[in-house]
Amino acid sequence: MRTFRLVVPALFVCAALSACGGTDGPATPGGPSASSGQSAPASPSSSESPGTPESPSTPAPPIKSPGGPTVPPPAGSAELTGTITAGVEPNCVLLDGYLLVGGPRDVLTPGARVTVTGRVEKGTMTTCQQGTPFVVESANRR
Repeated sequence: MRTFRLVVPALFVCAALSACGGTDGPATPGGPSASSGQSAPASPSSSESPGTPESPSTPAPPIKSPGGPTVPPPAGSAELTGTITAGVEPNCVLLDGYLLVGGPRDVLTPGARVTVTGRVEKGTMTTCQQGTPFVVESANRR
């Protein structure tokens, strides 16, 4: 019974401390906090002057397919041609390092030589755990 009286207060203290540990901002009085909705202004880096606009985002590095040439990521709608390979997860198919999402599964089978048209969707979440998601609009065997 003595152990129970020691464990319960210890668990309560741990729970209270873990609930208080979620602040991301500075803990100074008068300063902005994480829950205030305000953030401190970002200071310009040494390469930027205060009056210049931000530089455009740098393009994604090219994807290197194993055993093949380096393929740059297509922008907007694009066409890819090659041989479909099976992914590590069931029902996942890849073409030149791109995970093919959607499209006719009777055409997109491992080992098939195809041409697919579609677009890169980098923010798409998948269960395939590999490749850059490429949403297929059409696919044809070669």
